[in-house]
Amino acid sequence: MFRRKHHSSDHHENDQMRQKEKINELRVAMGQLSGRSLQFCTDTCLRRYLEARNWNVDKSKYMLQETLKWRSNYKPEEIRWHEVAHEGETGKLYRANFHDREGRLVLVLRPGKQNTSSHDNQLRHVVYLLENTILNLPEGQEQMVWLIDFTGWSLSNSVPIKTAREAAYILQNHYPERLSAAFLYNPPKIFETFWKIVKYFLDPKTFQKVKFVYLKNTESMELMQRFFDIDILPTEFGGKDNSPYDHEEFSRLMAKDDVKSAKLWGFDDTRSASVHPTVVAPESEPNS
Repeated sequence: MFRRKHHSSDHHENDQMRQKEKINELRVAMGQLSGRSLQFCTDTCLRRYLEARNWNVDKSKYMLQETLKWRSNYKPEEIRWHEVAHEGETGKLYRANFHDREGRLVLVLRPGKQNTSSHDNQLRHVVYLLENTILNLPEGQEQMVWLIDFTGWSLSNSVPIKTAREAAYILQNHYPERLSAAFLYNPPKIFETFWKIVKYFLDPKTFQKVKFVYLKNTESMELMQRFFDIDILPTEFGGKDNSPYDHEEFSRLMAKDDVKSAKLWGFDDTRSASVHPTVVAPESEPNS
């Protein structure tokens, strides 16, 4: 028994050594980086890209280079809440104030509360919340969970296929290994038509993370209980918390996070939310 445990330990250490070698190999292959690209490409970042491409350094390098190009042009770290706050007024997408049982942060999506029609603004809203969730991940935690509530959803108010396809592309190619699981809660029968199209945009790894959950299905409810504390889970997902989404409170939180993000990325954030009267400015904090 001791030998088996020792062998298992050696195997684990060898795996870690090989992974570290691959990370170093990818870093060398990426060449000289500077500025935000250098800050972005941490060892854990390189590990995610390698995992997404089955530890193939060449494929991981190409994937990461495409992300760096995208980030250079799209500048996701510079999007500010007051620029996308109108997209979130109905609570169609927000970062929850609770974690799953593994400590992962949760994004709540309510596609039935769609309130806009701008493809570009909808994507910027999604990207902003992805960046914000990553900004707030607990130490040592790399992934998030999505909870998708289909109350009120129909084909007439669904996200356009073009937007869904591009959002899936951004998530898979520029935020690899960030999604742990996506729970599609109580989708209506008609959603099958939409899903037949959308699922072809998903790579196999992402597809396997999508879990359909139904209110009257015992296995579904057991799955939710394995992942979440029912006492803090919103009632829309079979939990006991009936607290409504508070847009003003969430806006205050996001405004504070914008300041934190600006400091993290090393630039002065001179764009003020005060010129946008529909957004609540952050509460003043006492001097430290």
